[in-house]
Amino acid sequence: MNQASPFTPAERLESLKAALCGAICAGLLSLAQLLSHRWPPLTRLPPLRDLFSSLAGLTLLVTGAIALLSGALFALTYRYAIRRDDNPQLKAGVVLAFTLVRGLAQVDAGSAIAQNFWPFLAACGESLVLFGGCAIALNLALRWQWLQPFGEK
Repeated sequence: MNQASPFTPAERLESLKAALCGAICAGLLSLAQLLSHRWPPLTRLPPLRDLFSSLAGLTLLVTGAIALLSGALFALTYRYAIRRDDNPQLKAGVVLAFTLVRGLAQVDAGSAIAQNFWPFLAACGESLVLFGGCAIALNLALRWQWLQPFGEK
């Protein structure tokens, strides 16, 4: 009746590595997206202190923290979902599930409908870049054997 748990210390370490990889990738991609929204046309760049001042700085920190957490949770789920399976539909399904949940949760439905659904498309597009980038980073880490699929150790 007592079966050995597949969650050995080695598996936990691999999960921690996956979470760190996902968090770092999501954090960097989110920072790039946030900064691209704040830059005016490239004719006049604002000083960096203006980007990180008052409410804008707090928004940047909170959004960054949410991206780090989202990336870590995505990476853990992705690692457990794909295991040793080389099914591209499964990999894409995990990315799209996280994309839809994060993208649609960010948008106020009333204003999005009034604006012909563009806010939905923009938020989902940004989330797709975020989680798609994380999936690419995780697949590279798996290919380079920096990270092992669940059940390998």
